[in-house]
Amino acid sequence: MENGILHVDMNNFYASVETLYAPEYRNVPMAVAGDKESRHGIILAKNMLAKRYGVKTAEPIWQARRKCPELRLLPPHPERYAEFSARAKQIYCSYTDRVESFSLDECWLDVYGSEKLFGDGREIAEQIRERVKEELGLTVSIGVSFNKVFAKLGSDYKKPDAVTVFGREEMESVIWKLPCEALLFVGPHTEKTLRKFGVRTIGDIAKIELPVLRRLLGRTGETLWTYANGLDQSPVETVNGGEPVKTIGNSTTLPRDVTTEEEIKCTLLSLAESVSFRLRRQDLKAGEIQLTVKNAEFEEFQRQCRIDPPVCDSQSIYRAALNLYRRENKKWAVRLLGVRAGKLTDAGQAQLSLFGQSDGREKQERLESAMDRVREKYGKASVARAFSMPGKERE
Repeated sequence: MENGILHVDMNNFYASVETLYAPEYRNVPMAVAGDKESRHGIILAKNMLAKRYGVKTAEPIWQARRKCPELRLLPPHPERYAEFSARAKQIYCSYTDRVESFSLDECWLDVYGSEKLFGDGREIAEQIRERVKEELGLTVSIGVSFNKVFAKLGSDYKKPDAVTVFGREEMESVIWKLPCEALLFVGPHTEKTLRKFGVRTIGDIAKIELPVLRRLLGRTGETLWTYANGLDQSPVETVNGGEPVKTIGNSTTLPRDVTTEEEIKCTLLSLAESVSFRLRRQDLKAGEIQLTVKNAEFEEFQRQCRIDPPVCDSQSIYRAALNLYRRENKKWAVRLLGVRAGKLTDAGQAQLSLFGQSDGREKQERLESAMDRVREKYGKASVARAFSMPGKERE
């Protein structure tokens, strides 16, 4: 996979979250603003309809209302934005543990290690775009590229609700034709300096001699030259800035409402396979399994159970999730299922049971590790369980 860096930008984030709670504002010019009773209050976010009137983030309320007299204002709710940001990140983390926040509504993802499970960068981006829309009711724009800078350019290039791939072949034909201020960290002051010397596009930055750019902008000039030429190699940090991973999970929105347990079993098995693979890849075992179920009316329940000793095989995770589902015994038309592994421990330190895992878990883990190696070499579809094939009974 050549393009495995994603930049996900949640469209009109604050305003979009507010309309989930107040849908009557969805189709009118609306903005989230600070103290609207104060002449000095400012616009914190606006929707697309307000943007068409020229309303800008950080401008005074009085100025925005001159442009759009019908502008409706809502107060900010930071706790809502934090909640939806965290829920979006949970979706991203179901594809990779390399998720780096750039702001509350923007993240970079490195999905180079996820191709065999979920597809290439574009395919993963499309899956994320659809899941955020289905599960959160929000839209995102996603840039896909071979580095972080060009991925961000891609997410800014087409909005809202879009995926843009900027590979090496697009560097000269598209990226270099963009205005210089589109490049990361080119602010108004830097833009003014560049334009003063005839540098108007990203291509102009790329082609100017590096010593000249250094004299103009110092170390910033060198950074921008590196960015413009596609030479940025900064890594995407792991989720939580390098803190130990606390949970590993995956969820899926079903293509239609599901009512039969047989279909539930199929989905739970697939989710368990994904979670167990990621546990083994990170050399971890889980001492707790959590199940999330959501129906068509977005009612939701979560249940969890302890597992002792900790596990990393799909069968143990699947059986725990299925037991949690059966225990609740809700007669729901199921829209979403999620499986999450918690209370993680290092696989080498996880205690064996008193009887040395006589229930066959150790053998199952060795078998699935061997399956991992085959799939990594020959592709995900190279090994399939008879257990998961049509017509086979699932216990």
